[in-house]
Amino acid sequence: MSHLLVIETSARGERSVSRQMTRRFVDRWRKADPSGTIVTRDLPTTGLTFITAEWLQAYFTPPHLQTAETQRALGLSDTLIAELLAADHLVIATPVYNYNVPSSLKAWVDHIVRKGKTLGFDGKGLVTGKRATLLIASGGVYTEGSPIRDFDIATRYLKVILGVIGITDVSVVAGGGAKAVDLGETTMEAFVDNLDERIEAACA
Repeated sequence: MSHLLVIETSARGERSVSRQMTRRFVDRWRKADPSGTIVTRDLPTTGLTFITAEWLQAYFTPPHLQTAETQRALGLSDTLIAELLAADHLVIATPVYNYNVPSSLKAWVDHIVRKGKTLGFDGKGLVTGKRATLLIASGGVYTEGSPIRDFDIATRYLKVILGVIGITDVSVVAGGGAKAVDLGETTMEAFVDNLDERIEAACA
């Protein structure tokens, strides 16, 4: 039985293209693995905090010197890391804001990249033997030949971070041109239908 962790980042609810991509992915994944389990971490409703001086002090405190206070500071980080380590397959569904990921996703990254937990003290990733799929909805199109191809910072950033912690088997389903849904040039269903083959392949 496999375990799927879904990271949702969009604050747009049902109007979110990336969330609709997730819905399609989960539907295909359930059909491929009916006995599998799914945990969804919805970042806009998680109450994620940015890294603070208190958090950093707790982070750099050796385990044998940890106090109840420093443990509380790292509590959410510990929970998020436990979710990640329990998963066989990680899905990150995200829109693109100004060519990069939303601040909530950057905050999640800062909480889960931790020495001794997901990153070895030798700099090698500890989160090995897992797959990841990136479901990325963007207004721009970053495919080969696009004049803004080099602006695809979000995809490169997420691949780098995943590689740092040890996840190198990464699939990308790029939903470029998603602004067509907001402009009424296509329906949400038609847009996601166009991605269906790539979404199903990422579930295989």
